[in-house]
Amino acid sequence: MKRAVLAIAAAAVAFAAPALPASAQDVTLKIHEFLPAPAPVPKNFIVPWAEKIKKESNGRIDYEFYPSMQLGGAPPALYDQVRDGVADVIWTLPGYTPGRFPGTEAFELPFMPTTAAATSQAAWDYYEKYLQDEFKDVHIIAVHTHGPGLIHAKGDGVQKLEDMKGMKLRGPTRMINKLVESLGATPVGMPVPAVPEALSKGVIDGTVIPWEVTAPLKISELVDAHTSFAGDRGLYTSFFVFAMNKDTYENLPDDLKKIIDDNSGRETSKWVGRVMDEGDAPGLKIATERGNKMIVLDEAEVARWKEASQPVIEGWIAEMNDKGRPGKQMHEDAKALIEKYSN
Repeated sequence: MKRAVLAIAAAAVAFAAPALPASAQDVTLKIHEFLPAPAPVPKNFIVPWAEKIKKESNGRIDYEFYPSMQLGGAPPALYDQVRDGVADVIWTLPGYTPGRFPGTEAFELPFMPTTAAATSQAAWDYYEKYLQDEFKDVHIIAVHTHGPGLIHAKGDGVQKLEDMKGMKLRGPTRMINKLVESLGATPVGMPVPAVPEALSKGVIDGTVIPWEVTAPLKISELVDAHTSFAGDRGLYTSFFVFAMNKDTYENLPDDLKKIIDDNSGRETSKWVGRVMDEGDAPGLKIATERGNKMIVLDEAEVARWKEASQPVIEGWIAEMNDKGRPGKQMHEDAKALIEKYSN
């Protein structure tokens, strides 16, 4: 009887007691992404970002890291996973779901990018002006691009535009596949983790990726030649997002929201872009030490490629106009922002 009375009294005290202040709330973020943990972005950005958040919150924001799609699904599912709460934070390419985020494709048009750090800062400003509605279902932490993309191919590689004819070339997104096609090759779309197997089985003859991801995927062991381009613009780049589940963010107390906010935006976008730039050097070194052929197309040849790919730009502008968006202005703004941060 006495024990029962004490239990009732304890329950009454608990019911009457004020709720713990919001600042006492803790959260563990499930972070999901598609590359192996040792790859540059997971190792040098995602985990350090999470550790920084943990330290600044005195451990009240903790994390669980799931590389290589360990929570299940394929890379194109990542955006929906963070929207639906399967993961709290994801890193992915919007272009893995073709046509769903058309505004991002301005950065994937031919011969747009300079360094990833510069182009990523431009991407953030562009996101703020043009893309917030496209990503309204999630909370964006950073947007960024990789460094100048190039062609990695078997055999003699690509030494002139004509060498593209008939080549089966992997591309990551809708717009980059259009670029590949405009240059005479047959585009084969697939997420980057599938590339090594596709090369080894002869499904593709080559791939477009930056140097940064060639090392963790051992691409230099599967191809013979690497083609880059004279000038300060790469052939292409891809647009990435680092995003949080909207409810996860909005349910944070204000002091923890501020920590996330302080580690979001242009500077965070620049950080991950810089990681991608720095990640290019090891990939280039591995290919060079293996004795792979290094091809740099001169400015006259690059001009031919730009002319051949111009219809891709014009087609994207027309698509945006058809959607009621200012396609020409979006393209010009993307170019101007990249120029701004590249100087």
